[in-house]
Amino acid sequence: MTPTPVRTLGIIGAGNVGAQIARRAVEVGLDVVLANSRGPESLEELIAELAPSAGAATVTDAARAGDVVVVAIPISGYRDLPAEAFAGKTVIDTGNYYPEYSGPVDELEQPGAPTTSELLQRHLPDASVVKAFNNLSAADVTTDGSPAGSPGRRSLVVAGDDADAKAVVADLIDRFGFDVVDAGALDEGWRYERDQPAYGVPRDRADMTAALAAAERRTERAL
Repeated sequence: MTPTPVRTLGIIGAGNVGAQIARRAVEVGLDVVLANSRGPESLEELIAELAPSAGAATVTDAARAGDVVVVAIPISGYRDLPAEAFAGKTVIDTGNYYPEYSGPVDELEQPGAPTTSELLQRHLPDASVVKAFNNLSAADVTTDGSPAGSPGRRSLVVAGDDADAKAVVADLIDRFGFDVVDAGALDEGWRYERDQPAYGVPRDRADMTAALAAAERRTERAL
């Protein structure tokens, strides 16, 4: 089944990643509703840049407004998200775990720890979380896209437990100008997290597929 096209993105977090996703979304004809922890009034400059296709809201209202909701905040802030506002939503998790910068998260420091996206899914049990946009730099979101079929078109990766949600996100990524490689279930998201071959390096679909296969899960986190 062809996924219903996304018309509005709710974006939680307006730092480098959230802002760049918002810019690219507007470029490809989407509306965006942005929220952050400091309140809508703190987003006036970015909203003015993206007008008339952008608005600012509370986290709850931005989550409810989006056909798809992007979570682009530090992982330590996941537990503060209002879970009820995300019910029934496809949620994109852009997170990467860098405890040396944003502080340790107890759940991710334990033996057999979940992936970051599994942690978000546990907090948002009535949403469908898809891990995406985490394995490229924020600036690349607006500079590295190209039309479908372009030689060497850069690929991004998705992982998730809901096939329909992954299809929606894959369609969105294609509109942004990237090919898509499906890594499988949400618990496979570690394959393109930090320190893995698929992380941070521009790759076409074939190279990205090989990089995912070459991933090695570490029992101790390298800092």
